[in-house]
Amino acid sequence: MTTVEKIEDGAPLGQDLTACDREPIHLSGAIQPHGLLLIVDSATLRTVAGAGDLETRLAPDWLDRPVAELLGQDIGALLRSADVGPGGTLRLAPVVLAEGMVDASLHRSGDMLIVELEPAPANPRPAGEVLVGLEAAAATFERAADLVQLCERAALAFRRLTGFDRVMIYRFLDDGAGVVLAEDRAPGLETFLNHHFPASDIPRQARALYVRNRVRVIPDAGYVPAPIRPDSAGQAGIDLSDVAVRSVSPIHVQYLRNMGVEASASISIVRDGVLWGLVACHHNSPRRMDSELRAAARALAGGLARQIRAQEEAETYRERLRLHAGEDRVAGRLGGDQPVRVQLATCGQELAELLDADGFALVCGDHVTREGRCPETRDLMRLADWVRGQGGGLVVSRELASVFPPAEPYAAIGSGLLGMPIDGLDCVAMWFRVEEVERVNWAGNPHKAVEAVPGAVLSPRASFESWSQIVRGRSRRWTLEEVNAAHRLRQVFQELRQSARLRELNRQLSIANQDQEALLRQKDVLMHEVNHRVQNSLQLVSAFLGMQARTVGDAALTGYLTEAQARLSAVALVHRRLYRDDQVEAVELSRYLDELMADMRASLGPEWGAVLRVYLAPVLVPTSRAVDIGLIATELVINATKYAYPGATGPITVTLEQHRAELRLIVEDDGRGKTGDGAGFGSRMMNALVDRLGGELTSEDNHPGLRVILTAPIEERR
Repeated sequence: MTTVEKIEDGAPLGQDLTACDREPIHLSGAIQPHGLLLIVDSATLRTVAGAGDLETRLAPDWLDRPVAELLGQDIGALLRSADVGPGGTLRLAPVVLAEGMVDASLHRSGDMLIVELEPAPANPRPAGEVLVGLEAAAATFERAADLVQLCERAALAFRRLTGFDRVMIYRFLDDGAGVVLAEDRAPGLETFLNHHFPASDIPRQARALYVRNRVRVIPDAGYVPAPIRPDSAGQAGIDLSDVAVRSVSPIHVQYLRNMGVEASASISIVRDGVLWGLVACHHNSPRRMDSELRAAARALAGGLARQIRAQEEAETYRERLRLHAGEDRVAGRLGGDQPVRVQLATCGQELAELLDADGFALVCGDHVTREGRCPETRDLMRLADWVRGQGGGLVVSRELASVFPPAEPYAAIGSGLLGMPIDGLDCVAMWFRVEEVERVNWAGNPHKAVEAVPGAVLSPRASFESWSQIVRGRSRRWTLEEVNAAHRLRQVFQELRQSARLRELNRQLSIANQDQEALLRQKDVLMHEVNHRVQNSLQLVSAFLGMQARTVGDAALTGYLTEAQARLSAVALVHRRLYRDDQVEAVELSRYLDELMADMRASLGPEWGAVLRVYLAPVLVPTSRAVDIGLIATELVINATKYAYPGATGPITVTLEQHRAELRLIVEDDGRGKTGDGAGFGSRMMNALVDRLGGELTSEDNHPGLRVILTAPIEERR
C-alpha cells in the first residue's frame, strides 16, 4: 500500500465538484438486467412500458396487456385491499416463469404503477434460521460497551448475514465526508478501517434516496443497463426511487470498478429520520441479494440504528452528569461578599475543568486573570475586544485562527475558544483548548475526488490508495452539551451579578429600615388603641340595640332593632378579622360566615339557633367583598326568619360553594315560599350590594319553601 503524506496547516479541504449532486439518479430510465420491469396505467391496469428481456422471460406480447394476465393474479383486488402510496411497496405473490420462480413487488409512481420482477433464490434460507440470526445479532448489539464496539459487532453480523467479502460501517461527518468506524473483511483484502471518504463520493441526492429506499444492491458492476421501452410511451423519465432493480448512476458503477468491486450493497442506518451512516458491502465477484435477504438486512439495520441512538444518548447523559456536577462545584464557590470579578478569578481552575479546557482567562477592563495554558496578556485583551464585538453571545470555534487571524501565532495553545461577555460587567470569560495535530487517512486524495474536463463526461476518482493528511490549527471539538453548559454558566454569572447588586441594595435598605422600625412600633401601638376603641364602640351600639329590642314592647320595632344588630355584627366581625389576621387583603369567607352565623344564632335566640345549619366550602375572597357578602347573608337569613314560618320556627340552611372563579351563596328554607314585593329597605340594600359585587341574585321554589342563590365572581372583574 502506498502512503503519501501531506502537511495541511489548517487549510480546508479542496472544494469538490457539484455536478454529481445534480445528477437525477432516481430518473435513470433503465434497470439492471437481472430484473424485469412493467409500467402499468393505474386506471386501465394495462402495461404501457417495460424494461428488461420481457419477450423471452415473461411474454412476447407483454405490451398493452392486462397486468393480471401477465402475473396470474388479480392486481385490482390487491390494490383495493391495500393502500400503496408513493414510497410504499406491496409484495405480490411469486410469479412462475420459464426460468423458474421470480419475486414480484408493486410500487406507485405518479399515475403509474410499477411492477418489478427479480429471480427468487433457488435455495432460500429458512425464515426461522434468519430470525434466530437476527435475534443473536441484536443481543450482541445490546451488550456492546460503546459505539466503536457496537459498530465492530455490526460489521461482523452483516457479513455473516450477506456473505459479502467486505462489510464496512460508514458514518457521515458534519462536513459531509464519511469515515469507516468498523470493518470485517475476507483475508487478503486491504483495510479501509478509519479511512475517510470525501463528500463527493456519496452525492446529496443519493443520501436523500438512501433514506427512502434503505437497501440498494448492484449484483454485477459490469452490467449493461436495460432501458425503459418503447420510447413512444414517454416513460423514460418515470421516478424509480422505490425500485430495487433500478439502474444506478454510471459514475457510481465506474467508481466501483475503480475500487475493484464486482458487486455491492448499501444498507442505510437511519437514526430518527436522518441518514447517520451506511453498511457498505463489497464483493470481488458478482453476488445477488434477494428480497428476503434485503428485508432481513433492513430489519438488522433498524436494530443497529436504535442501539446507536441508545449509545449516543447514554454518552450524552454521562456528559450531562459530569457537566452538572462541575456546575455545582463552581456554584458552591460563588456567592460570597467579594466582588464578582474576584469570585470568578478564584474559580479559574474549576471553570477550566468544567468545560474540559486547557486554560481559562477572565478579562475585566485592564485586569486579566489566567489559569492554565492561555495566550499572553496583550493577546487576551485584543481577543476579548473581538469577542465583545460578536453580538454579545457565545463565540465557539475549534479553529480560532480561521475566524480571528491574529490568533494564528498562538494556535498551539489557543486553537479552540469558547468565549462570552458577562452582561452587566466589563468582563469577558474565555476557555481555551490547545491544538491537536490530527492525521486523517483518506481513501485517495480528497483534493482530487472528481476530475472535470470541459466538454468531457464526468468521471469518478480512480485512486483509492491511502493518502494521509496532517491537519493543524484545530482543537478538540466543543460538544453541544459543553456549549449548553456555557450558556447555563452565563446565566449563573448574571445571577451572581444581580445577587451582588441586591446585597448592596439590601444593605442600604436595612439602614433605612432601622429608621422606620421605630415609626412602625409607634404606629402599632396607635393601631392597638384605635382597634380597641372601635371594638368598644361597636359592642356598645350592638348592646344598646339588643337592650332596646328587649324593652321596646313593639314587635315591629323589635324586629327592626334585631335586624340592625345583625347587620352591625357582620361589620364588626370583619373588623376583628382584619386586625387579627396577617393577611388583611383577603378573608377566608367560610370562617367569616361561620362566625357570623354563630353571632346570629345568639341574637335570634335558641329556637332559631337550633334550626340554622351551615355548609361552607373554603373560599378566599378580598376583604371588601367579604363585607358585602356577609351583609347579604345576614339579610337573607333575617328574611327567612321573618317570612318563611309565620309565628313559628323552621329549618334554614346556608351553603357556600366555589365554581372555578365564582362563588355561590345559597340560603334556603322549607317554609311557605316567596312573599312580599321586595320593595323594603333590606331588599333595596341587597340589590345595591349585589350590583357592587357584579353578581346575580335569583330565587326559586324549594318544594317546599324558598331557595335564594347569590352568584358572584370571587374577585372583581376588570
